[in-house]
Amino acid sequence: MSMLKRAVVPLVILVLVVAAAVTMLHGGDTRTLVAHFPRTVSIYEGSDVRVLGVPIGQVDSVTPDGTDVVVKMSYDANVKVPADAKAVIVAPSVVGDRFIQLTPAYQGGDTLADGADLGTDRTAVPLELDQIYSSIDDLTVALGPTGANRKGALTDLLEVTAKNFGGEGAKFHQTIEDFSRLSQTLDDNKEQLFGSARQLEGFIGTLARNDGVVRRFNQSLGNVSSELAGERQELASSLHNLAIALGQVSSFVQENRDVLGRNIKGLDQVSQVLVKRRDELDKILDTAPLALNNLALTYNPQAGTLDTSANLGEILHQVQSDPSTFLCGVLLQADKTGALCDLAQQTLKRPATGAGRTAAGPHLFDRSLGGLVGGAR
Repeated sequence: MSMLKRAVVPLVILVLVVAAAVTMLHGGDTRTLVAHFPRTVSIYEGSDVRVLGVPIGQVDSVTPDGTDVVVKMSYDANVKVPADAKAVIVAPSVVGDRFIQLTPAYQGGDTLADGADLGTDRTAVPLELDQIYSSIDDLTVALGPTGANRKGALTDLLEVTAKNFGGEGAKFHQTIEDFSRLSQTLDDNKEQLFGSARQLEGFIGTLARNDGVVRRFNQSLGNVSSELAGERQELASSLHNLAIALGQVSSFVQENRDVLGRNIKGLDQVSQVLVKRRDELDKILDTAPLALNNLALTYNPQAGTLDTSANLGEILHQVQSDPSTFLCGVLLQADKTGALCDLAQQTLKRPATGAGRTAAGPHLFDRSLGGLVGGAR
């Protein structure tokens, strides 16, 4: 057992020596920082330096320097502080020690260099209680009998305000409730409100992207306005004449209301008849130009007669030589489908009987046209 103790004791001493060496070599690895504050109330040597409220170092010295106070501090080198960090004195309570906080916390990027110097533009101090009291005292003096109320202006304001609000408490209360409901409505519809704002932003962005087009449009609109301004006398005269004409039309309509009513009813009847006879009108419009042209060609202005040539001999020759073609030409004028023409051709192809035959044989012309014309000739 004594031999075991002799072996353990040196081993423990060796471990302690190594731990002390590690602490001395690495635990003391720190960085320094200098900050200039306008004042350092309750900041002393040994005060904490923190990040997000966690101590990372301490204040090494507090030295007045003209209108500023120079505070030297050191912090753990393993803690990363952003290069744009600021030093802020934080007061946890009205009365008590304070600490310096480096803000913001590191989130990436460059780190604060060792020995960095922060000017007063990168430091901040809390508002002191005596400053608050001093400001209240200044306000009281400014509103007192030697200030704004020297001639009773403040008293008059309070009295007039009291008179204006006298007996209007219910309405004032209702106004506050209405404003509260308005605020609640805006809060409930904030998505729509922000959506409208985004749409308006998009519209403004579109106008900005099309600035040239908008300018040309405004220029054209300005030119039109200039033209109208130059012709305002003529435009005014035209509008005056138009007003007179509209007045006369209105008087005419009022005076002839019954007659216009009957004419409109008659016109409605005519329109209905035209709609019902649309097919017949189409045929008339199709054939009337040709008929009128033929009539114009047959008129003899010297004799005052209609000169026509029936060409009966040619027609009889055509009937005798090819009766089916002649009939089809006549039938197609009435039947555009060709059904009657096909029926006539089928009828003419059938052999003629009875009076249609002659002694000359079946090859002679059938004067009954296949039985369509009765009686032999």
